[in-house]
Amino acid sequence: MEIKQYDIVLVNLDPTIGSEIRKTRPCAVISPNEMNQFLHTIVIAPMTSQMKLFPTRIKVNHDDKIGWIVIDQIRSIDKQRVIKILDHLTYREIEKVKSVLKETYVD
Repeated sequence: MEIKQYDIVLVNLDPTIGSEIRKTRPCAVISPNEMNQFLHTIVIAPMTSQMKLFPTRIKVNHDDKIGWIVIDQIRSIDKQRVIKILDHLTYREIEKVKSVLKETYVD
């Protein structure tokens, strides 16, 4: 399975601790393709259906449902946690992810 940046993948996030997002759920792949190709880990941002208007949440339309990419819960996972590739973010969603990542972690 070739995982690419900005793919939406189904991931088993358990076990978790404390306030970490748990369960098997869609996640957006944040790590660049060069890392995804050569490392056994990828960087993901979990997705949720819980609407909270935080500046670190990005609204997306996936599987005919509204969801939210949770940038404040980014984590590295082993690729073995990925069950399957579901979709790919749209150009507009990718631009929003880049903007929120930069605003949150760079500036």
